[in-house]
Amino acid sequence: MVCSSADGCRNRFVHSLSVSSMTMDVKAVVEFATVTRGLSLVLQAVLNAAIPDHEADAFRPPRTEEPLYLDPVVDWLFGGLAHWDAEHFLFIAERGYLYEHNFAFFPLFPIVLRGLAETLLWPLSSWLSVRGRLLLAVALGNTALFLLSVVALYALSRAVLQDRRLALLSSLLYCFTPANVFMTAGYSESLFAALTFGGLFLLEKGFTLRACLAFSIATAARSNGLVNIGFLLYLPSLNAISQIRVYRATTKGHSKVLHYIWVILRLLLTSFFGTVVIALPFCAFQYYGYRTFCTPSTSLEQIHPALLSLGERRGYRVPDENGPPPLWCMRPLPLLYSHIQDVYWDVGFLRYFELKQIPNFILAMPMATLAIMAAYAYFQANPELCLRLGLWGTGLEKPTPGFFNPKAFVYVVHSTVLLVFGTLCMHVQVLTRFMASSSPVPFWISAHLLLLNEPLLHRRKTSNPNVQLQTDPKNSFMHTPQNPILALLPHFKACSPTTQTILGYFLSYWILGLALHCNFLPWT
Repeated sequence: MVCSSADGCRNRFVHSLSVSSMTMDVKAVVEFATVTRGLSLVLQAVLNAAIPDHEADAFRPPRTEEPLYLDPVVDWLFGGLAHWDAEHFLFIAERGYLYEHNFAFFPLFPIVLRGLAETLLWPLSSWLSVRGRLLLAVALGNTALFLLSVVALYALSRAVLQDRRLALLSSLLYCFTPANVFMTAGYSESLFAALTFGGLFLLEKGFTLRACLAFSIATAARSNGLVNIGFLLYLPSLNAISQIRVYRATTKGHSKVLHYIWVILRLLLTSFFGTVVIALPFCAFQYYGYRTFCTPSTSLEQIHPALLSLGERRGYRVPDENGPPPLWCMRPLPLLYSHIQDVYWDVGFLRYFELKQIPNFILAMPMATLAIMAAYAYFQANPELCLRLGLWGTGLEKPTPGFFNPKAFVYVVHSTVLLVFGTLCMHVQVLTRFMASSSPVPFWISAHLLLLNEPLLHRRKTSNPNVQLQTDPKNSFMHTPQNPILALLPHFKACSPTTQTILGYFLSYWILGLALHCNFLPWT
């Protein structure tokens, strides 16, 4: 098709160049993520075989099914993925919600695992038990989900930051996230990250209904999916304010008032129904827990003796139609999740602030530092915007791309809220995976600091000719290699202190997590 004007040809060329660059970036990110996932699976198998398991006081249900031919092989390859809380998810996928404290783990991830075991992996049922197929489903499912989360993060970063280099570098850093082992093992972090980042991208693009559905499904995976309601309330409000300002400047008369009423009414309806949709899985799951234990229809005779014996030894409550209901059923708002967090995990405001927990605070310090730096740097760059809660523009037609883009405001606030809540009201060592699977900000600020402080990533040459990064000729307009992380690692000693600190943190936690967690040793 021939262009009708010079501007049309220029716009079409810019659009085709942008699409081409995105395709190249997505390909580079997916390839790197695939490599890091494969390395994670290999390393956990090697480390799990080389290091004896620690005798931890963790949930270890008895095996009630006879192992089949391939079970020992699968257990040797992927057994490290089934430690700590992963045992709960695998147990729920295999047996359902039997013990009261199982209800701390939301149902979507067990459903995904069981679905894979009964469909894609069903042909292996003659050689693998249900437990073996579930373990294989963890390795396959979390690999696929992590790849989806990487693509979603890249798309979200491009939409919010409007900076290709920063979006690419953020996504590459995410590929060896400090929460790596939890993205690989039988945890719901990869699933939650894919749904959250994908939902945020859809919301940024104006697909509010689809975003609500993604957030709703995310809430079925983790309770902190409820926090995403804040995005649903904020971003449409920001869009509504922009519409009102534009319409006020271009329209006069009664139609202006009617338009204001319609915009506000639509915002209220969207916020209300969206909140209901997002909160519905949480409420439904709590109702299911209430029916299971407060009005039980199961007798002790229906429970496998080995599982019943474990419950008696460890004090795990099981539903019993002939026994008295638990005390939490008598509360005005009988929330099982709150009861479990309080009684089983001892989660509450400042409860974790004890001298013996200092090592766990130190483990969480790097992630907390990144979140604090992000909030401080953003406020320093945009003090007026922050004081206006980001709801009114600065008068600039085109905001400066990058981390200080006004569109990033709500994400920095979200990250700060997660940091404060995680530090004050949770087991602080989970802060690393809590934030890494819920917020893009730790990766944005890390990439921003690298681009700001690392000469090897700049267009200009460094003073040392021996450490020049080679530029991909197909990607020369970007002035960085297609994968700048892989280009930096061979020159680690020549990098700036900021680069060494950030890459050192990501890489050390990436490896240490596999070594410790996969052998029942404490980790974040």
